[in-house]
Amino acid sequence: MKKTLDYIIVLTAIVSIFWMGCKRDDDYIVSTPSAYISNFDLKKLYKNTDLQLNADLLGGATSIKGVVISDFRSGNSPAGLLIMQNSRMTGNGIDSLRGIAINLGAEASKYIPGDSIHVKIDGTVLKRMNGILQIVGVQSTAVNKVAAGRALRTQAVNTGKILASPSTYESTLVTISSALVEPEPVSGETYSGDKTLNDGFGKATLHTETTASFASTPILGSGNFTGIAFVVPSGTSNKLQLWMRSASDFFFVVLPKLSPAIITGYLVDPNGSDANYEYIQFLATKDIDFSVTPFSVYTTNNAGSTNPFPTTGWNLGGIRTYKFNLTSGKVVKGEYFYVGGTGKLINGSPTAGPSTDISSAKWIASVNYTNTTGADGVGAVTTNLLANSGNAAGIALFAGTLVDASTVPLDVIFYGGAGGNFYTAGPPEAGYRITNTDYYSTVNPLTRLPQAFHGAGTNTNRLGFPAAISFAQLGGVYDATSGRWVTGRTLTSVAVSSTDQITVIEGGTKLVN
Repeated sequence: MKKTLDYIIVLTAIVSIFWMGCKRDDDYIVSTPSAYISNFDLKKLYKNTDLQLNADLLGGATSIKGVVISDFRSGNSPAGLLIMQNSRMTGNGIDSLRGIAINLGAEASKYIPGDSIHVKIDGTVLKRMNGILQIVGVQSTAVNKVAAGRALRTQAVNTGKILASPSTYESTLVTISSALVEPEPVSGETYSGDKTLNDGFGKATLHTETTASFASTPILGSGNFTGIAFVVPSGTSNKLQLWMRSASDFFFVVLPKLSPAIITGYLVDPNGSDANYEYIQFLATKDIDFSVTPFSVYTTNNAGSTNPFPTTGWNLGGIRTYKFNLTSGKVVKGEYFYVGGTGKLINGSPTAGPSTDISSAKWIASVNYTNTTGADGVGAVTTNLLANSGNAAGIALFAGTLVDASTVPLDVIFYGGAGGNFYTAGPPEAGYRITNTDYYSTVNPLTRLPQAFHGAGTNTNRLGFPAAISFAQLGGVYDATSGRWVTGRTLTSVAVSSTDQITVIEGGTKLVN
């Protein structure tokens, strides 16, 4: 019986092999390669050397298609370059928007933003000229305009991100938000020539041709600047150039107001229990007597869920927000001070091991939040004041102790995961209010409409979680006269040992002026 079974198995295998070998041509699915390749895929082929483009190299494609973003009508676009951008579905949340310059000579000026074009690139060359990656050898007859008035996608992105990923952003339409012109323009100074922009995360050169129609327009000292980004070699590094297409690519916005104190760090995951050992660090930007000029600090912890929804903003209370009133004590300009639990140890509970006592630091408010509700009844008792996992969490500083849903904070920061929806456009609009800082803006740089809450418009930025048993140090440089972040805050996880002194977690943020 066993031998018979073995013969049957072998015979079945032979028949299967024969059937597969004799499978008809029409049993296969026949697919035709796309005639178009995306800029995303095209640019991945470039390896810093001239690249001859043909169908074999491009997987059967011979053309590209996209939407024009260059504009010659105001006279401020790189000569002869037709610039278009496109994107494709990439999955896994990858943003595939990419731009490319097409060297078309005088014919480039025939096209305007919003024109949808198809361009045959078979037989052309992809190369970098004058620092700009471009397709060379395209004939005017190879460009076919198929539509007009298509929507343009603009990305609000800081200079640091552009310089960190030049291939992603070069030849795309971007807005650099809340940027300062350096040095501050003198009365009557115009756009003409090269100006330096500083958005707190890096610098860009705003270039305006002397023959541009807006070259003689007076330039204001700050605002949102939109244009086409080019990242060109400059010595041993890269330089970011931004070409505005017209005067309307600039939009004046109110820059941050001076806050008497700024958020500079926090401990969200102490050694051992979180209960009563979490704290927040601030830096005074001026002398403060809290008995005369009180403040309040709120935290929001959305770990696990964002319910209930914050219709009352930071005053939601319960397990979601917790309030501290700062009504006594003094600090001087440049001094760090702390708000948090009564534990006052540098890295957590003593039951988990030794921990340096930092009670001698300036503690302006300390509450045992494991058995005490938040100030003014905002916040239930909790063992986890500051989230160390899950949805986005936040910290906000307010002037005074009377805060309602319409009160704008002095400083605010969000950190943590991307999950959770605690903003609604309404009506009525509701959520956690933000203010103008290094990360948030009350005016959308793309639509130029108000955006007063975290989660609204472009206000989606958040810092990550720090490493376990590490202090989240927010480095940066703050101008104590203008209220401007000269260098934006970035998170550094500072590992804190049981014997470390408080100097280990201080000094990350610098004040100027």
